[in-house]
Amino acid sequence: MPVTLQVNYKEIFSAEVVEKVDELVEDNYALDDILEFIDANSEADFISYYEQYCTAGENIGYDVVDAFIKYHGDVSYVEHVEDAYRGCYDDEETFAEEYYTEIYGEVPAFLVVDWEATWNSSLRYDFDFVEGHMFLSSF
Repeated sequence: MPVTLQVNYKEIFSAEVVEKVDELVEDNYALDDILEFIDANSEADFISYYEQYCTAGENIGYDVVDAFIKYHGDVSYVEHVEDAYRGCYDDEETFAEEYYTEIYGEVPAFLVVDWEATWNSSLRYDFDFVEGHMFLSSF
């Protein structure tokens, strides 16, 4: 049941959740954001993951965290997002070029590299490209 009124959350949620909400609001977390998180997830997820979600969101961006959670299908994956995040890219080919350039240095101008084929043959198994964000697959 969506919580639409801030005044009624104390009547709807368990005592443990109400206590946690009040504690976080006292620590300057936004009540609207808390209620939205609970609506989108669950009371148990709020207790277990909300603070990690906020920390990761502040560190690397909520759009990144939301894309990662959506891709994996469960908010519990929030504990891995900061370790898995590799950056924002226009496409897989750009990531492949940057990845291998960091490891091996600049590619000599006389070589022609098919970065799309490089992605498909060696990187797509180790990384996930989600909504413009690159994540390590094994975390």
